[in-house]
Amino acid sequence: MKRLLRAFLLFVIVFTSSPVCRAAFSQPLSVMTGRHDTILARKPLIGISSYLSDSGNIIEVPKSYIISVKRAGGIPVILPPIADEDILEAFLNSVDGIIMVGGEDIDPLIYGEQPIPQIGKIVPQRDEFDLKLIRKAAERGMPVLGICRGEQAINVAFGGSLYQDIYAQMKGTAHVEHSQKAPGWYGTHSVYIKRNSLLYKILKSDTLTVNSFHHQAVKAVAPGFAVTADAPDGVVEAIEKKDGGFIIGVQFHPEKFVEKGKGMPFMNLFEYFIRAAGRYGSGRL
Repeated sequence: MKRLLRAFLLFVIVFTSSPVCRAAFSQPLSVMTGRHDTILARKPLIGISSYLSDSGNIIEVPKSYIISVKRAGGIPVILPPIADEDILEAFLNSVDGIIMVGGEDIDPLIYGEQPIPQIGKIVPQRDEFDLKLIRKAAERGMPVLGICRGEQAINVAFGGSLYQDIYAQMKGTAHVEHSQKAPGWYGTHSVYIKRNSLLYKILKSDTLTVNSFHHQAVKAVAPGFAVTADAPDGVVEAIEKKDGGFIIGVQFHPEKFVEKGKGMPFMNLFEYFIRAAGRYGSGRL
């Protein structure tokens, strides 16, 4: 049964990623149906990473990510954490952009550090999948948006490191709440955005009030990336690739604001990302 399921999944992915299939779905509705009164251009397919439940038997993605992609004009596609090379390639042949979601801690051995007592849950299967997916997407020039753990994974994937626990390893973090008890859609601390960044161009503001649900953060920034936002205590709140393209990571959770209908200016980030994914998809048809 497992082999049949795997074979079926691979067939669906390979078929949908084929030039014929992609070209067909990229046509306006009028071309496919002969109708000229309604034009429906192909929407970008957005791969959303996922994680395993505590039992290890269920693959999960918070619906806030799915809602945000849909509202921004994309089609969400959940990617199970399967790190096999053929399946990874098939995933990337199928989608136009990648969102790396939040979740567990990343194994510090990957970036050359021994785990400290404050390290949280790690999932090796997910670490392998996430890092491979990010690197392969970047090699293709595919847009990547990382959120919370997703930002940290981008940094580690390209040679950066993390604070395993900001409260144990950073001075001054006791003055800012990074693990809020307030609702997820409610902002609890400020972030300061650098004006020369793509993030500033997208959000059109140099100060935001954001939510916060983390105890790890970017430490050494990966080569080729720049810090584009930080909290009042110095915790890195956003990074982005320096030399063009769209690879952005944010430590906060913009999708929670969008889900609650409090999207602006956070919806701008998803809309910009979806447009970048659309351009990427159009360029390879």
